[in-house]
Amino acid sequence: MNELKIGWASRDVSTGKPVIIPGQFHARISQGVFDPILVTALVIDNGADLVAFLSADIVVIRSFLLDRIREKVADLNPAIPVAKILFNATHTHTGPTTYGDQPSQQMGSSTASSDEFPHAGIEIASSNDYYNYFVVQAAEAIVEAYRKRTAGGVAYGYGYAVVAHSRRVVYFDDVSKRPGAVINSTHGVNGHARMYGETQDDQFSHYEAGADHFINLLYTFDAAGKLTGAIVNVPCPSQNSEGEWKLSASFWNEVREAIHAHYGNIFILPQGAAGGDLAPRILHYKKAQERRLNLKYGSEPEPISEWKARKDIAERITSAFSEVLSWAKNDIKTALPMTHVVETVQLSKRLITDEEYAYEQQQLDTLLKTEFKKDGTPRERLVHDSQLVAARNRCQRILTRYEEQAKEPKLPMELHVLRIGEIAFASNRFELYMDFMHRIQARSPFTQTFIIQLAGTPGPDGGTYLATDRGAWGKGYSASRYCNIVSPQGGQELVEDTVRLLKAIHSP
Repeated sequence: MNELKIGWASRDVSTGKPVIIPGQFHARISQGVFDPILVTALVIDNGADLVAFLSADIVVIRSFLLDRIREKVADLNPAIPVAKILFNATHTHTGPTTYGDQPSQQMGSSTASSDEFPHAGIEIASSNDYYNYFVVQAAEAIVEAYRKRTAGGVAYGYGYAVVAHSRRVVYFDDVSKRPGAVINSTHGVNGHARMYGETQDDQFSHYEAGADHFINLLYTFDAAGKLTGAIVNVPCPSQNSEGEWKLSASFWNEVREAIHAHYGNIFILPQGAAGGDLAPRILHYKKAQERRLNLKYGSEPEPISEWKARKDIAERITSAFSEVLSWAKNDIKTALPMTHVVETVQLSKRLITDEEYAYEQQQLDTLLKTEFKKDGTPRERLVHDSQLVAARNRCQRILTRYEEQAKEPKLPMELHVLRIGEIAFASNRFELYMDFMHRIQARSPFTQTFIIQLAGTPGPDGGTYLATDRGAWGKGYSASRYCNIVSPQGGQELVEDTVRLLKAIHSP
C-alpha cells in the first residue's frame, strides 16, 4: 500500500532563433545560447494520489502557458490528472520568452511585445512559434515522466548553502526627497528603501531582511537504491548574468554541471523558494568578493557576467547536496502517504488610490507624448523604445487596476499543497518576500516544508512581487504599486490559507 512509483524526463528547449528575452524593462533579443535552457518533469505516484512537478529555466509563467500545457498533456494522455501539474519558473532573466506575440496588456505584463515598438535593423523571431514549441516540449516531458514511472523511493533533508542575500537596502532618509531624485514608473519608485541600493552611502541603515541559507532536498532512487535525481529547492531567484543577450539558465547550469560531475547524469529539478527580496549577489562586500573570485578562479575576463559567482554558488549547493545525501540516504522510503490538494484562494489586492490614479493619468499622458528614438544604432533605439513602451504599460496597468478593483477586490490564485510522507510542498505565483515563507514553515505541522514561488496559475497573468508591510513602508522596486498586485494583507491571507491546508492534510 502507498508504494511509490517515480518517473523523470527532461527537454532542452534552447533555441538559436533571435527571440525576445524578458526580465528587464527593455527588450533584449537573443544572440545565441550560452548554456542549455531546460524543462524538467518529475512524477511521483503512490496509487492514491500523485504530483507532476515541472520546472523550467524561464523568468515567469504567464500568457495561459499553464493552461496550454495542461491541454496538450490531456491530448497526449487523458489518464494524467492535469490539475496535479505543479509548474514553476526558476526566474532566470536570460530565458526565452514564453509570452507569445499578443499585446503585453493581454498577458499580464508590462514587457513590450515585438509589435509594440519599431525594431528596424533587428530581426525578432515569432514569439508565438517559440511559445507553441515550448508547450509541446513541456507536455511531452510530463507524459514521458508519467510513462516511465517505476518502483522507487525517496529520501529528504535540508542543508546549508549561501546563495541569496537581501537585495533591499534601507536608508535613514527618504531617498525620493533627495535633490535630483528620479521619480517614474520604472526605477524611480523609492522611499526609505531601494532595490540593489548603494551601501556606500552616509545614510545607509541596514538591509530590510536577512537571508535564508537553507537548501531543501528531495532525492529519488530506483528499486535498487541507485540515485536517479533530486528536487533542489533554494530560496533565491537564478538572476546571475541577468542583463545578457544570450540564453542562459544562470547558476542552475553550473549546479547541474557540478552535481553531474559527482553523480553522473541524474535529473535535477530546480525550485525557487521565497526570494522576492533576495538575490544571488552581495551588495556591501563587492570588493572582497571580487578578490575572492579572482584568486579562486583566475582574473581573466569572464565568458558571461557573474560567471565566477555562478561557479561559486554551484560549489556551495553541490557541497550541501552531498552532505545531506550522506545521511538522508539512510532513510529511503519506498511507500508513503500522499495528498495533493489544489485550491483557488482569494487574496486581497493592493488597491490604487484616487490620487495615484490621477498621477498615473498625468504620467501616461507625458509618456505618450514622448517619441521613439530617431538616432543611434538599431540596438540603442530598440532599448530606448521598448523601455518607453514598458513605462507606458506600467502606467496603463495601474489605471486598469483602479477601474476594476471595486468589482474585483480579490486576486484568485491556484494554490498547491502537497504531502509526501512527513514533508510538504506549498506553491504560490509570486516573487514572495522571505518573511511569508518563514511564517508558513514555522506553523507547518510537517518535518520539512518546501515553498515553491513563481508557480504557474491559470490565465493570462502570473508572477509579480508580494511585499511585506515593512517592504511596503520602505517602497522601492518590488514594493511599489506597479510591482504589487496583492497587498501585504493578501500575503498574510496566503499564509493562513496555506497553513490551513497543511494542517488539513497532515496526520500523525
